[in-house]
Amino acid sequence: MNRIVAALAVLLALSLGGCSLFNKVADPRKDWQAPEYYKAGHEEFEAGNWDASIKIYEQLEAKFPFGRFADQAQLEMAYAYYKTAETAQAVSTLDKFIKAHPNHPNVDYALYLKALANFKEDLGPLAKLISQDLADRDPKAARESFEGFKDLITRFPDSKYVDDSRERMAYLIEALARHELNVARYYLARGAYLAAANRAQDAITRFPNSPAHDQALRIMVQAYDRMGMKELRDDATRVLVKNYPQDPLATGKSPKDKVWYKPWSYF
Repeated sequence: MNRIVAALAVLLALSLGGCSLFNKVADPRKDWQAPEYYKAGHEEFEAGNWDASIKIYEQLEAKFPFGRFADQAQLEMAYAYYKTAETAQAVSTLDKFIKAHPNHPNVDYALYLKALANFKEDLGPLAKLISQDLADRDPKAARESFEGFKDLITRFPDSKYVDDSRERMAYLIEALARHELNVARYYLARGAYLAAANRAQDAITRFPNSPAHDQALRIMVQAYDRMGMKELRDDATRVLVKNYPQDPLATGKSPKDKVWYKPWSYF
């Protein structure tokens, strides 16, 4: 009996030792330092394996939260989140980086990437099928994107990302103005004339460089005419005639020619 007990004890010890040995073999990253984690994550990053790179970078950040490897991994992880359409994660990671490293040489890139994440240029795999215009979407992210690009240009006027940021800001201004006009048209078509006029006026005031001012003025003329506000209608018409002499209203087409059951005739 004693021999049996001893044999079982030996077998148990060998079994436990084998499991320990197996665990060491199965976890090659156990003794990794920051450079090894970053190297492995960067290889996945360069290969476009975004999810795999994120997992490794998260392990690096958890074990070695400070240092140049962690800093670079954080930026690349944010980009990987952006590429996988994880906008909230990307923005959160970049906010954390910017707050922790306000004087880092890559802060301009972090600001640019944050604005780019909110820009949401790619709507995903259905983008080409649905052809959704930015002006038709919730403008919250577009506004945040605009402010992000503006912040970058203000703080880092010599950054290599400035030119692209300016182009995107111009697009956002146009898109946000068109969004306001879409809402104004909605109100106009439903008889909410005061709301339509105010929304069109807001588009002109908030986006002075938008090329859609003629449309906003046209909506204001229509709305004021239907409310019987002749003075305001005539003021809006004069501005329209002065700045857009080729506009139908400027060439003598009266707002009264519009027909309520043909909403397209208003524009």
